[in-house]
Amino acid sequence: MAKRPTYRPQKKLTFIDIIKGNFLNRDEIKIHYKYFLLLFILMMAMIYSNHLVNKKIKIVNGLKEETEEYKSRNAYAQSKLIKVKMESELGKEVARDSLMTLENHPHKLLIKLDSTDAKTK
Repeated sequence: MAKRPTYRPQKKLTFIDIIKGNFLNRDEIKIHYKYFLLLFILMMAMIYSNHLVNKKIKIVNGLKEETEEYKSRNAYAQSKLIKVKMESELGKEVARDSLMTLENHPHKLLIKLDSTDAKTK
């Protein structure tokens, strides 16, 4: 018959043992090392995939900022184009009506009323 492994009572696991890594020398860990290795590999894969996702998020945020900049440039160019079209249409209308541009600017007329003249009338 096969001998059954005898489990001897081990001392209680403390926080210092975990920090030092002494828990890896315990018999329970040695029996189930395959599961711990699998957990370690899964955790590393999870960390790596999270790292890749963070890279993609940075790239997407950069592209969003770029598209906002291009949208604002497009809106500015469209507003300039509309102004140019309006000026050319206005120029055609003026030419059709045979109006000319002024060479001298008009003068502003200021009329002052005396308070004494207003009371007598």
